[in-house]
Amino acid sequence: MRKVKIGIVGCGNISSIYFENLTTMFVNTEVFACSDLDKERAELAAEKYSIPHVFSTEELMACDEIEIVVNLTTPKGHFDICKQALLAGKHVYVEKPLSLSLENGKELVRLAKEKNLFLGGAPDTFLGAGLQTCRKLIEDGFIGEPVAATAFMVCHGHESWHPDPEFYYEAGGGPMFDMGPYYLTTLVSLLGAAKTVCGMTKKSFPQRTITSAKKFGKTIDVEVPTHVAGNIEFNNGTVATMITSFDIWSSTLPRIEIYGSLGTLIVPDPNGFGGPIMLRPAQSNEFMEIPLVHNYAENSRGVGVADMARCIETGDAPRANGELANHVLEIMHAFHTSSDTKRYVELTTSCEQPRPLALGLLKGYLN
Repeated sequence: MRKVKIGIVGCGNISSIYFENLTTMFVNTEVFACSDLDKERAELAAEKYSIPHVFSTEELMACDEIEIVVNLTTPKGHFDICKQALLAGKHVYVEKPLSLSLENGKELVRLAKEKNLFLGGAPDTFLGAGLQTCRKLIEDGFIGEPVAATAFMVCHGHESWHPDPEFYYEAGGGPMFDMGPYYLTTLVSLLGAAKTVCGMTKKSFPQRTITSAKKFGKTIDVEVPTHVAGNIEFNNGTVATMITSFDIWSSTLPRIEIYGSLGTLIVPDPNGFGGPIMLRPAQSNEFMEIPLVHNYAENSRGVGVADMARCIETGDAPRANGELANHVLEIMHAFHTSSDTKRYVELTTSCEQPRPLALGLLKGYLN
């Protein structure tokens, strides 16, 4: 099987798992070069993961051998780097969110189509064993027809552990844009595209104090809402209630539950690839744990990139594709827009429900 050469732009906090998996787990990927504004950081990554080249961003984009650019910059850099890659004739996969603005997201989707290139984006956790098993349970009728869902991501922010948490409270940050992509991508992968959103938002604290070691004591001005709540209506009629918050110290809320005409499904943490699945049929008195029936239960970030590499060879559409990422981007913006305008928001984007992975895949393979 041919290895598709990859260039990684951005060697920060999230990059290590991409480097590890794209160099050791998947049979069809090869990290050929990396780049970072901090050249020393790129050099350290190259040494650790045996990456043959450290390039500037311009050099990486100009390298003919690189077919996929993996964009792991902070959210402010997502649009510019993705656009550079597409204009350079590269397929591109970007960390979430696709871009800061919906207009820029739509431009990337349009540009990728014009250039006949693949655009994809994180999260790819929906391709993990946990959520793929949930997808099969729903499609096989174990809970009947989905009628409702809940999705809750609540914590007290990232300033207690992240070394550079400032961007979580800037434009493109906040709980919806940081963690919402995991939850919304999961809901779309399980239920299909959405059509209507209503939301309410709140900025509870105007400033935050960093307590992680690197910048302990630094004060951050909060620019974005840190508590976002509302409802989503999906095309299939399912209504989901969602809360994302950086304002809650502790909670017993579940992460995601899907309620069907014949039972209830408790979905594992969408920020991971495995995790327990609990099912309670309508006539049962208790929940039962369901074994995982797919591969990729461990941290498999990069599986979406490997799927894109597969599609370069087969011509299929990647599962973690640009239309999906852009639809999720619009849903996130719609929560804020609905709150600001005090109106329901009818979505203008849509996407195909991503194809499920096959049963029986060997680790490292996607076909």
